[in-house]
Amino acid sequence: MTTTGHSGPTPAEYPEAPPVKCVVWDLDDTLWDGILAEDTQVTPHPAAIAAVHALDARGVLQSIASKNAPDTVRATLERFGLADYFLFPQVSWEPKSVLLRRIAQELNIGTDTLLFVDDSAFERAEVASELPVRCVDALDVATLLERPDLTPATVTEDGAQRRVRYQQDSRRRDYEESFTGPRSAFLRSLEMRLSIRPASPDDVARGAELTVRTNQLNTTGLTFSQDQLLHLMTRPENTLLVISLADVFGDYGMVGMVLLTEAEREWRIRLFLMSCRVMGRNVGGAVLANLADEADRRELRLTADFRHTAVNRPMYMVYRLAGFGTEHEDGTTLRLGLSPSAPRTHPAFLTLVTD
Repeated sequence: MTTTGHSGPTPAEYPEAPPVKCVVWDLDDTLWDGILAEDTQVTPHPAAIAAVHALDARGVLQSIASKNAPDTVRATLERFGLADYFLFPQVSWEPKSVLLRRIAQELNIGTDTLLFVDDSAFERAEVASELPVRCVDALDVATLLERPDLTPATVTEDGAQRRVRYQQDSRRRDYEESFTGPRSAFLRSLEMRLSIRPASPDDVARGAELTVRTNQLNTTGLTFSQDQLLHLMTRPENTLLVISLADVFGDYGMVGMVLLTEAEREWRIRLFLMSCRVMGRNVGGAVLANLADEADRRELRLTADFRHTAVNRPMYMVYRLAGFGTEHEDGTTLRLGLSPSAPRTHPAFLTLVTD
């Protein structure tokens, strides 16, 4: 593997940087040894290939930004058995910064969560001048797996399937874009199955991950560590529920969580969050309708906390559409109450399943 220049920035140079969500690879003299345009018989670089497999197992997404011929790249990746590992690969002669920005948009993540591996000091400098992307010299690929920003504290089952989930979501989007009938018919055709169940200790790692990663569909913006969630589960007044979804394209995994506290004949939703991957599926309304039914069975009044943030208005609308109205404000937190006359809307295209 040949290279020029010096190593890219280290994690210490990004003290406030978020965890890396996607590693973007150059190809020539990076993922493989050789230049594809000069010799199609390039050979995979062992350390880079080992990193690809290990990062995928950790739940870190991966993509490609390469100046090459797309058909030749695709055939070479398939020959090496690597084609499925890379989401939204960008192969063109445009500047690498343009390609990375496009990858971030396709994945719906910030460019500050990308890490770029390239053997060319020029390409790394071009990217760094345009985007807040961490750049790594291909010479340092052997130490890539030692980086703290690529080493999650815990790899959950859902996290390890992150690439597969994105691929399923891509097929869903393609299907949705090609669907010509009404929205209701599209949703019905997905044959969605919703699960709402009490959390177990095995769920807390993914639950903690969701509180950190989920901002837009988070009713209070609260985050919890695994230890905090385990402690909350031990309190008799608390109920922690996890939400999962599946459809004809596969299993979304755990996509949401609800924390409720019972006191004085009141069931209070302290936190309700959902992954943005289920936005537009009416999951929020279905969850609230089922919580309202359960509150009735327990003869409890259902209320909810809501704290406005810069991005979580969609969850406020979920509450309002479900029949919750403002009762009072406690500092920055609104207390919402479910109107007794509010209709309980259970979407016909969502089937509630029990484990």
